[in-house]
Amino acid sequence: MKSLNEDLKTGQLNNVYLLYGEEAYLKKQYKDKLRNAMVSPDDNMNYAYYEGKGININEVIDLAETLPFFAERRLIVLEDTGLFKSASPELADYIKEMPNTTSMIFVEAEVDKRGKLYKAVQAKGRAVELGRQDENTLVRWVASNVKQEQKMISESTVRFFLAKVGTDMENIQKELEKLFCYTLDKDSITAEDVEEICTTQITNQIFDMVNAVADKKQRKALEHYYDLLALKEPPMRILFLLTRQFKQLLEVKTMDRQGYGRKEIAEKIGINPFVVGKFQSQAKAFSGKELRVIIEDSVETEEAIKTGRLSDILGVELFIMKYSA
Repeated sequence: MKSLNEDLKTGQLNNVYLLYGEEAYLKKQYKDKLRNAMVSPDDNMNYAYYEGKGININEVIDLAETLPFFAERRLIVLEDTGLFKSASPELADYIKEMPNTTSMIFVEAEVDKRGKLYKAVQAKGRAVELGRQDENTLVRWVASNVKQEQKMISESTVRFFLAKVGTDMENIQKELEKLFCYTLDKDSITAEDVEEICTTQITNQIFDMVNAVADKKQRKALEHYYDLLALKEPPMRILFLLTRQFKQLLEVKTMDRQGYGRKEIAEKIGINPFVVGKFQSQAKAFSGKELRVIIEDSVETEEAIKTGRLSDILGVELFIMKYSA
């Protein structure tokens, strides 16, 4: 990311960029910044956008070979194409010889770093991973946003805000906008403001529900369930997220016992590194055997609902009650 910022700052841009990783907000931000730096925002003659799988590679190459119209360069953006997970030898070979009058930006969720296309992009330009940010980075980013609004916020309030809204930067941005509007006439933002106006992310609700189950606080666990139902969350989705949470706890518990570090656990399970600590603490409330029984029971509950032996709302409610009693 540092090299990307340096390119944008100096204006010395590469011909090819690959932006990949889980953080959609950062990918969009840098895609837009690169586009505006490469071609005029209103220049549609020299800009082409392709999205999704099944793209005609020959068409892209033909367009790349076309000289720009009264401009220094032609820009082609390709997003979520899956080309970096499948063999794309034609495009990989072409990128090596691509004229300086054409630039390409690839935006992908996943890539195969062993593939010819990835190696071609890396050799010709930059491949930049934009993954989930750690807690301290997010704290600094939120604090910077608040400062730009000429408001004050304590670090503890920022951390409370992140615990409530989650770690997805796009969602954080939306919740910050709500918070700024709510505190329009105030100089500082408090935890009470966050509690009043910000929406608790469903995954955080699930986490809190599992906490209540671990603490055998049945009423609290059911309150979270009813809150999610009030937000129009389908019972089967709630059951799916609960099951996923218990599976992740079992994985964390197993890997913790095997001596894996937080970063390794985060990478293998696919969660934010700073969330691992919360999972490790929560996993201590259950034995491995208990977690396996709960996971097996969730599968049986799903089967009972799907076969009509239980209604979905009641089935999930009974499941929560059983393990929070």
